[in-house]
Amino acid sequence: MRVSKKKLNPNLEKEITRLFFQTIADLKTPQFIKAFLSDLLSEAETTAVVKRLAIIYWLSNKRSYENIRENLKVSSATIAAIEKQTKDSAGIQLALKYIKADEWADEWAKRIKIALGQEKNVL
Repeated sequence: MRVSKKKLNPNLEKEITRLFFQTIADLKTPQFIKAFLSDLLSEAETTAVVKRLAIIYWLSNKRSYENIRENLKVSSATIAAIEKQTKDSAGIQLALKYIKADEWADEWAKRIKIALGQEKNVL
């Protein structure tokens, strides 16, 4: 789908944008959000957004451009553009904090299960 070059009424644009973000916030669970976005976005659009987030995440973990390029099948120019666009973005930094907090919680949950003998130690 192409985006029209014709400008929307600013008030209308503000309202429908608010509606979009509020809809996502109201969905609450990853399963509901996935169902909604899968119906709303094409497969190519979903892949582009997912790859963008992966690039941002891997850059925050100091992965090399080469590693990202090879694994995600994107160009170095794409990686550089995303890095530049998102470097000082408050929303991206907040999302990364949530991602890293989830990783930390998952790691400690595994350790606790191992300590309690509920899971085998595969470390």
